[in-house]
Amino acid sequence: MVKRIGVFCGSSSGHAPIYADKARELGQAMCRRGLGLVFGGGHIGLMGVLADSVLLEHGEVIGVIPQVLVERELAHTGLADLRIAASMHERKAIMADLSDAFIALPGGFGTADELFEMLTWTQLKIHHKPIGLLNVAGFFDPLLAWLDRAVAEGFIKPRHRQIVRTAETADELLDLL
Repeated sequence: MVKRIGVFCGSSSGHAPIYADKARELGQAMCRRGLGLVFGGGHIGLMGVLADSVLLEHGEVIGVIPQVLVERELAHTGLADLRIAASMHERKAIMADLSDAFIALPGGFGTADELFEMLTWTQLKIHHKPIGLLNVAGFFDPLLAWLDRAVAEGFIKPRHRQIVRTAETADELLDLL
């Protein structure tokens, strides 16, 4: 049973307002379903937008941030539960332990790193937690095409391609998880 969702997303909000809008919608949809949020612990970008939307609805929010980012004053100070990790590696492990499923919103290198580590752990049967992409404005279309190409070329098994669930709306994605 899914009680908490680990969400990986940008420390930037991107150029288009739709990214922040969809992050807010995801937070609201999670709260309507009684789902808690586990996220990267930052107050900036889509991370901050998402966390603030859940906090506004009085939902559960757990932030997990490495000490180096706390020292850069990037930690979300409005959280009742902010866990400080020694490293990025420890942060991912803590988020994985606290989460029953994972969602990626648009983001950059960090989002991709976190997403692919969870995908790899599923492929290797380290965990069996569902993983989804909220494909805002087609953001993940090139990644999905790459995954399909990797299957076609024999680098990813078709059954492992099915690990990635994709939807364009928060409610649709939550239904898939």
